[in-house]
Order: sequence, then structure tokens, then C-alpha cells
Amino acid sequence: MLVTLNEVLKPAKKGKYAVGLFNAVNIELARGIIAAAEKTKSPVIMGTAEVLFPYGPLEDVSYYLLPMAKKANVPVVIHLDHGLKKETCLKALELGFTSIMYDCSTDDYDTNVEKVKEMAEIAHSYGATIEGELGHVGDNEGSAEGNSRLEDPSKFFTDPKVAKDYVEKTKVDALAIAVGNAHGAYKLPPKLDFERIKTIANTVDVPLVLHGGSGLTDNDFKKAIDYGISKVNIFTDINVAAAQAMISNFTDANKGITDLIPATVEAVKLETMAKMELFSSINKFQA
Repeated sequence: MLVTLNEVLKPAKKGKYAVGLFNAVNIELARGIIAAAEKTKSPVIMGTAEVLFPYGPLEDVSYYLLPMAKKANVPVVIHLDHGLKKETCLKALELGFTSIMYDCSTDDYDTNVEKVKEMAEIAHSYGATIEGELGHVGDNEGSAEGNSRLEDPSKFFTDPKVAKDYVEKTKVDALAIAVGNAHGAYKLPPKLDFERIKTIANTVDVPLVLHGGSGLTDNDFKKAIDYGISKVNIFTDINVAAAQAMISNFTDANKGITDLIPATVEAVKLETMAKMELFSSINKFQA
């Protein structure tokens, strides 16, 4: 069933668990994600990001994401992650995405507020939800988002007091925060500012989002969720699981793609299920 962020994140915030966003740039990824959600009776957020369009154009992925979500027997949000341009966000809404993230985090504060507030009004007019980002989540080398690692990431951490003002002014439904997390695979163990997560969670009334989830330890996830994170974004881990399944099943040159698809879908399913168990979203939906 196709739903919005509010329908899965508000219960998550109240119940102190998190719902995963898993990007699906092809149908094999999407099949694995949906299979995992249905197997575990977990709500799920599925989508893509603007930087992933070279691998799966927005309109193309909408042709399978939306019908699969509507057909699923668990709540599925179809979300545009890291929409960088107004036009991209508008296109996603026109296609039927039920949620968007308008990422203006590299703009100055007033510009970020102005642009996201306008987009929130538009998204809500479509009956969709919107996520904003305050502070700036950096990128590890080789991440899908690029390579904009920050020399001193703490300078870009989310300020709790500013977060309250931002949420009140923009009317976003969820807030992505910067607390030591980064996109892509971590070369060194990240050091999340858990106290900052707790303070922000106690300061704003919307669910909080942790980007750059792939590569964090199980303890990092559990503690971040316990301190107030309600949505965790994952791509690298399922992307790598899919590639590893392909490699291990490509045993000779006579193998075709049809020989690789079942193992790929299963690998994505298992990795997604492991994350859902870690996020404690299993059995949170009962039809």
C-alpha cells in the first residue's frame, strides 16, 4: 500500500524504532526490498536520489516503484531522496511520489528556509510529505553523492536551537540532521554525536533522519534510534550485496543475466531484512 512519510514515521517516533529508506535504481533492488518488507511485516521507504538518475532515470524508476508499492501488503513510501533542484522535486510529485527530500543544505540558512518552505507548500498540496536537511551531511570518498568530505565536519553539525526554528518556518514533515554521519562507505569508524541527536529530538516535534547509514555499527544504529532517529537511509550496503551476489554466481562465460537475477534479489532481500531487524521495524505492521 502506497503511503506518505507521516504514516510510517510518526508511529516510529512514538515507538522508538526506525524505518529504513532503501534506494532502488533497478527492479531487482526493488523486488528484494519489497520482499523483505512483506516477509518481516515492516513498513518501508523505497526510492531513488537525484545523483542516482544516471543509473535509473526518475521517470523510468517510477514505472515500477509506484505499482509495486500499491500492490504491496505493507506500507510503502515512494521517496525522492536528495532532490537538488526544484524542477526535480516537482517532477517526482507529478509522477506520484508520496514523499520528497529537497536538499538545500549547502545554501545559506535563510535561502534554505525560503526554498524548502515553498516546496513544502507544494508537496502538501499534492498530499505528499517533505524532508529537509539542516547542517550538512558530508560524503565519503566513492559515495554516490560525490566526494565533498569536510575538513572539520563538526562545523556543519545541526544546531538544535536552529533546528526548531527551521522546522517551524519550513513546515517539513521530517528533518535530516548532521551529527558525524556521511554518505557512502566509511574508511574510519564514524563518531556520531548521540547527545546532539537526543537534544534535537527533544527540541523539534518531527521525526529525525540519519543519512549515511551504510557502514555504521549495530550499536551506532541502536543508540541513534534510542536517542531519537526515526528514519535511516541505506544504499551502499544493499548495492554491494547485489554486486557480490552477481559476482559469486557468474561462474563461467556462458552465464546470462537471468542466471544472476534470482540470487541478486535474494541477497538484497536478506540484507534489507537484517537492517529492518536492526531498526526494530519488524512486525510493526499488522493488516
